[in-house]
Amino acid sequence: MEALLLGLVAALAWGGHDICVRYVSQRTSIYSALLTVLTTGLILQTVGMASLGQFAALPPLALWLSVASGLFFIVASLGLYLAFSVGPVRLVSPIISAYPVLSVGWAAASGNPVSAFQWLAVLVVVAGVSAVAVLSDASEVPGQAANRKITILWSIVAGIGFAATFATGHEAIRIAQDLPVILATRATACIALLALMLALRQPLLPSRHQIPLLVMMGGLDCVALICVLSAGKLPNAEFAAVAASTFGMITIVLAWWFLKEKMTPSQWAGVILVFSGIGYLAV
Repeated sequence: MEALLLGLVAALAWGGHDICVRYVSQRTSIYSALLTVLTTGLILQTVGMASLGQFAALPPLALWLSVASGLFFIVASLGLYLAFSVGPVRLVSPIISAYPVLSVGWAAASGNPVSAFQWLAVLVVVAGVSAVAVLSDASEVPGQAANRKITILWSIVAGIGFAATFATGHEAIRIAQDLPVILATRATACIALLALMLALRQPLLPSRHQIPLLVMMGGLDCVALICVLSAGKLPNAEFAAVAASTFGMITIVLAWWFLKEKMTPSQWAGVILVFSGIGYLAV
C-alpha cells in the first residue's frame, strides 16, 4: 500500500511536469531544458539532505547501482523529452506507460512473488492509461504524423529507461540509505547529460524567460524520483513504478481540470480502469 501511495504521488508530480514538457519542448532546447530541470532537482535535494544531516557514504555495490540508475534515468528523460517534442501525448504516453510490465517482470525474475491476479492488475493499469491517452481528441501538431516512427522509437527508449532506472535504483536502496542513493543517481544523470551536451556542442542555458517554469519542473521531478526510488525498501517496491506509470493519464486529467480540455466518457472509463487495477494491488 505504501509503495502504491508513493507511486501515485510521483504520478501527480510527473503529470504536472509533463504538462510543462509539452509546452517547453516546443519553445527551447530540449537538452538545456532538461539540464536545468535535473540541476534544480539536484540542488533542492542537496539542500534538503544538508538540513536533515542525511549524507552518508555508499557501499561500492550501491554506488555502482546508483550510477547505473542515473545513466538509465538520463536515457529515459531524453527519450521522454524528445518524444514529446515530436509527437502527441496520446501516442507517447501509452508506449512509455507500458514499462511496469518490465518492472514487475524484473521483480519476478529477482525472486519476488507476483501472482497471476497481480499481473492482471498491472495489465489493467497499462490498458487504462493507454485508453485515456489514445482516446484523447487533441488535434495533431503540423509535422507530427510524419514523425510517428521517431516518436514511437523515443517513447520505447524512455519506457525501457524508466524500468531500468527503477530496477537498479531499488536494488541500490535495498543495501544502502535511500536519499544518498537518489542523490548519486541524480548527480550521475546531470554529469552524463552535461558531457553529452558538450560533445554535441549544445547550448547549456535555456531561454531566460523559460527558467522559472523549468525550476518548478525540477522541483516536481525531484519529488517524483524520490518517491519512486525510496519505495525500494518497501514490500512490492515494483508497485510504486506501476502507480507512477499513470503520469501520462494524470497529465490528461490535469489538462482537463486546469486547462479545461475535454474528457470523453470513454476516457473516464479508462481512468476508472486504472484505479481499479491500483486498488486491487493495494489489497
